[in-house]
Amino acid sequence: MATEPSASNHAATFAEAQSISATLPPLMAEAERVANTVEQGIHGRRRIGSGESFWQYRRYDTSDAASAVDWRQSARSQHLFVRENEWDAAQSMWLWCDRSASMAYRSDFAPCLKQERALVLGLALTSLLTRAGERIAVLGQDEMPTSGRTGLNRLSNHWLGNQHQESEPSGLPPLQALPKYASIVLIGDFLDPTDDLISRLRQLSASGVTGHLVQVMDPAEVDLPFDGRTEFEGIEEDLKLLVSRAESIRSAYKTRLATHQAALMDMARSIGWSFTTHRTNQSATSALLSLYGIISGAPDATQIGRS
Repeated sequence: MATEPSASNHAATFAEAQSISATLPPLMAEAERVANTVEQGIHGRRRIGSGESFWQYRRYDTSDAASAVDWRQSARSQHLFVRENEWDAAQSMWLWCDRSASMAYRSDFAPCLKQERALVLGLALTSLLTRAGERIAVLGQDEMPTSGRTGLNRLSNHWLGNQHQESEPSGLPPLQALPKYASIVLIGDFLDPTDDLISRLRQLSASGVTGHLVQVMDPAEVDLPFDGRTEFEGIEEDLKLLVSRAESIRSAYKTRLATHQAALMDMARSIGWSFTTHRTNQSATSALLSLYGIISGAPDATQIGRS
């Protein structure tokens, strides 16, 4: 038997709602600002047009045009269906933003958390893609890609509406069966063990999808700019390391990070994916411009690089 929520539950719910609402507008506004800035300097993505090879039927969405309804298929049930062909699938993007505990990090050398920057990049990219008529979806969610403002709202509600839930257990992107000509964009710090990351990415690429990796890192994680007696604390594990002279391990640390990134770059190149790195003390606009150029196949965009 259901009971009425107590006054304390109402207060807690209201407080959480206020906390979330205070965070969402700035992030969404920043994402739209970045998207608007980039849009002024780019041309629309090259369109391929509808193909003839049938892929699947999917349920009609309010964002679909009435002319897209397959009335013969729809007549067989109580629902409306849209026929999708393979080239339509080629213009579908699945996006993923790392929400593991390591993304909730910001040093004194950065203006924001890694997760905040990742969300801004993901939302801004989604805004650009939906303006260009692309269908987008959240990787790991059982939903078909959606175009227009509906697609942007669905993705932002999933990412921003879950900001105050517990972190994901790992920084590995989820596995999901995707159509052959789909594309995915993965945004995270990619600091999980190299072998685990490469294995997961190869699994995602097995069906022939195109992938784009954006590694978001705090400048302190890149440069290790600490000197003297320093204590390092684990974010995802309860570990502590006390170093009497932090500068003494800087060279070895940078070498190990460079090796890790080189392995990811080599893997991405071998499967035809792109890999870019971005520091949170750098411009989000330049990072988005670089990523959008790669996705669009712009002739001046580098396949593998840094922003």
